[in-house]
Formats: sequence, C-alpha cells, structure tokens
Amino acid sequence: MNGAQAMIHTLVDAGVTTCFTNPGTSEMHFVAALDSVPEMRGVLALFEGVATGAADGYARMTGGPACTLLHLGPGLGNGLANLHNARRAASPMVNIVGDHATYHERYDAPLASDIRTVARNVSPWIGRPERTEDLCRATTDAIAAATAPPGQVATLILPADVSWSDGATPLAPVARPARATVESETVEQVVKVLRSGEPTALLLGGSAMRRDAQAAAFRIAAGTGARLFGETFVARTERGAGIPAIERIGYFAEMAEQQLAGLRHLVLVDAVSPVTFFAYPGRPSDLVPEGCQVHVLSTGRDDADGALAAVAALVGLDATVGAAPVPGRPTGALTGASLAAAIAATMPERAIVCDESNTNSGNITAATAGCAPHDWLQLTGGAIGVGLPLATGAAVACPDRPVLALEADGSAMYTIQSLWTQARESLDVTTVIMNNRSYAILNIELARTGAGAGGPKARDLLDLSRPDLDFVKLAEGMGVPAVAVRTAEDAAAAIERAIAEPGPHLIEAVLTPR
Repeated sequence: MNGAQAMIHTLVDAGVTTCFTNPGTSEMHFVAALDSVPEMRGVLALFEGVATGAADGYARMTGGPACTLLHLGPGLGNGLANLHNARRAASPMVNIVGDHATYHERYDAPLASDIRTVARNVSPWIGRPERTEDLCRATTDAIAAATAPPGQVATLILPADVSWSDGATPLAPVARPARATVESETVEQVVKVLRSGEPTALLLGGSAMRRDAQAAAFRIAAGTGARLFGETFVARTERGAGIPAIERIGYFAEMAEQQLAGLRHLVLVDAVSPVTFFAYPGRPSDLVPEGCQVHVLSTGRDDADGALAAVAALVGLDATVGAAPVPGRPTGALTGASLAAAIAATMPERAIVCDESNTNSGNITAATAGCAPHDWLQLTGGAIGVGLPLATGAAVACPDRPVLALEADGSAMYTIQSLWTQARESLDVTTVIMNNRSYAILNIELARTGAGAGGPKARDLLDLSRPDLDFVKLAEGMGVPAVAVRTAEDAAAAIERAIAEPGPHLIEAVLTPR
C-alpha cells in the first residue's frame, strides 16, 4: 500500500470522510488513491479559497474536520484568507498541502516555497513526514491536533515521494480529547460577582452560542439581572423562535461603547475581551469600560455549556423567552429593509444561513429573530469572500437541510467559483446577492477613519460599476439557475421558489439606491 492510500484509509477510519480540493501534480497519487477508498468523498473547487472556506462551513456544521488538499505553497496562499477565517472560527480542519519530493527540494524548482512559513499564519500545528513509514502517524497527529478543543487548522505537508512510495500502514484513530470541566471554584467566583449587585454582563461566544448554553445564560440573567451579550461575529449561532435573542456587541466602536457603558463586571464565556475591529484616530482600542473587571468563566477549551448550567443551578430562574415578530411579505421598492423582510417571511424551518451580507446584516438579523429555529454562520476573521464557500461546505455537511447564502456583491466576487461546485454537487443552496454596486462598508469607513469624505479618485475605488456586475449571467455560466429581482414582492416570490426546488439557485437583489 502506498502512502496516499494508507493516509486516506487513516483519515476515513478517524471519521474524516470529505476532502475539498484543488489539486496539482504533486498531489496526483492522493487523487488516484481516492478510487481505492470509496468512503472518502472528493469535492472539487475551482479556487483554493473555495476549498478552504467550504471545509470551514463543513466543520462548523458537523463539529468534526473535513480535509483540504492544496497544491504546494502557492495553492496554500490562495486558500489563506479563508483559513484565517477558519482559525478565528476555531474550526477543526486537516489542511493537507502537497510538496515536491524530498530529493527534489535542493533544485529550487519554480513552485518551491517555504510552506511552513505560509502555514504558520493560520495553523498552530504543522507536520511534514520525511518517510512513507511515518505518514500515517503524522496523519493521526494532525487529526488529534485539529480536533483538540476548541478546534484548529492542522497543516500536514505531504511530499510527493512520501505519497507515492510503498510501505505505509493505516493507523487506528486516537481518542479525541473532550472539553475540560470548569472548576467549581471558578463557578463560585462568577456566582459571587453575579450576586454583587453591581452592573454585570455575560459575554457569550463560540460554543456558548448554542441553544442549551443560551438558555442557561438566559436563566442566569433572569435570576440576577445580568445583561447578556454575544460576540460581534460568531462561527455558529443557534437562533430563532423559542431561543433567547442575544444582543450582539456592535461592530462600530461607538455602538459597542454605549452597550457596555456603566458595567462593573464582564464575564467571558468562550469569548474574548472585546476590542475594536480596527484602530481609529483618537479612540481607544479596548472596549471594556474603565473600572470594569473582566472575569473568565470558560475558555474555548472548556465545557461552556456545563459551566453555564452550573451557574444557573445556583442563581438562575426559569423565564419565558419572548416571541419576536416575523415580518409579513413586503411590497414596494427593494431596499435593504424590505429584502430583510422578504428573507424572514420565506425562511424555511431548519435553515442554515451563511451571512456575509455585510452592511445589510443588521436589518436581516433583526428581521429573522422570530423565524423558525435555524443556524447562523458568520464571517469570523474579517477576510471577506467566505459566505459562498461556507454555504457550499454546510450543504455538503447537511444535505437534508436548506442552506441560504446571504451575500454582498463585492465579497461575492472573491469566491464566485463556489457556484460551480454547488451546481456540480447538486447542493441545495439558495444564494441571495445584494447588489448595490458598491463596497458600501468602505464608504462608511472612509469617513470613520478620519480620512474624510473622499474625492473622485477615492470614491471611484469603492464603486462597483463601469461595468455593472451581472450576477445572473455569472451564475448561469456556472450552471446555477438565476433571476434578478427589483421589487420586494418579486424578491419574496423568487426566494420561496428557489427554496422549494432542489439544487442551487441564485437571486440577484438589485437594491434601490438610497
């Protein structure tokens, strides 16, 4: 058995059964070995950023890793932005990067590069077996590293000769470590803070944004008067009717400062202490109010669910979750607000929403708070171009659930190739592109950074016209049925039809200028 065959058997035996890839010459023996291990599904992407983002979406929905297969350092570089997002999402991923044969390195061939240095930006664990006999041990080590709480990208560099040579033996999986139980002393300290009578808030993130954890936090708030916040961007949030609507920390520093003003205690639950997304002239970077103490109930390595349940058992009270209204079907002009209402009015049960709507995200999250329970996946690392790949990976992970990709026009163009993979794999993804022909968030940030309103040259670099993007033609060219809509009524009808029909669909929502 050659190295590639034994490696894939080792991956499959450990539950890693999907590989998102854009391979090259160095990976051909891995590609050939897929036919000898039918349990491994190969999913082709036309760009490495699609492969890495899809693996992230898959991991967020399954809780376990997919693997990627990338072509040397340049292929890794092409996938780096969405590996960055996966790192920030704490997504488990086995990131396999093909390399030149060990004996070929000294020739400095055109595709040679320092793969370790590139990977180090996104991957705390990096391995590179030099012998075929060591490949499967390195594979089990990579899986163990990827799945260690809270999850991470583990990069396994695969030299071509290690892959094609005989002498490898598949290895059995190692036990995956569980999240640690939070010590009783920590629970008691947090309970003491909650009973202090001073203004206190819980900040939830990561695993604490799942349904049971949110319910426990809601009981704590009911029993103590503490406020509840969620991090600004969360990898996966369970939300909708019957689930507490957790107020998110605002993206803009001014909003966040108002939300947190007056707090004396901030308790972190699988969250990090809040800071501004960027530095701004004359404004602080740390969002924690002066005089507020920060306490840690649990980190990403801990059992946040159990920790919140333990606190709730001591200070929580049962309380009824209020019902948020669901907008009716909108009419009239297609604006950000009316499109949000159309999405809410047509959202199916058990939907998986991949939100990269950027400047319209606030409208949509507010409108959908009372919809049937659903999962919400967000951009975690700020590197745009993740929405369409996330939806692709989520649909592979959960073929029995409808996936809704809410995408801004500018960020859609980073990874528009995702549509081709969705068509090829017959994935149930409904994509709604919000076309306002602008990098709208950057128009806002131009003024907020103190750079001024901008002259014609500056404004031209934030404009997406000349020529106008035609997402219907782009989608149809990749095998995805598409339609453009310009009214709220048409938007609701198009979303409803797309969700009802199998396979991928795209709706270009041409928004009315403000």
